[in-house]
Amino acid sequence: MSENKRIVLDFIDAWNRLDYDAIYAAMTDDIYYHNIPMEPCDGIAAVRAFFDNPSFSFDAAQWDVHHIAATGEVVLTERTDKFRLGDKWIAIRVMGTFEMRDGKIAKWRDYFDLAEFQSQMAAAIGAPGA
Repeated sequence: MSENKRIVLDFIDAWNRLDYDAIYAAMTDDIYYHNIPMEPCDGIAAVRAFFDNPSFSFDAAQWDVHHIAATGEVVLTERTDKFRLGDKWIAIRVMGTFEMRDGKIAKWRDYFDLAEFQSQMAAAIGAPGA
């Protein structure tokens, strides 16, 4: 297994433990993170602010990797990312692209269906009409 693939799998494992110290340590200080179709985060401080937001306070996470491929400094993942809020789980299908530099994640782009995520979040928090 390539070193870059191992780094990404370790990063995903850190998410499964919600180990934010390990998550942030896996990224470069100038990380570019884009949860497409949302606004991107530029730099580790922006990424921390994004995940420290109360709307992202999940009780547990489980990211299931269906496929992973690496070539050079790029690692691609096809995943189902699951997050638990209380006793309810939400699950979104994700295609992720990780660009590596010096053994860390320098660019991270996740592609997913925002409407699918929003409808599941609304159902999990018991929003009217969900």
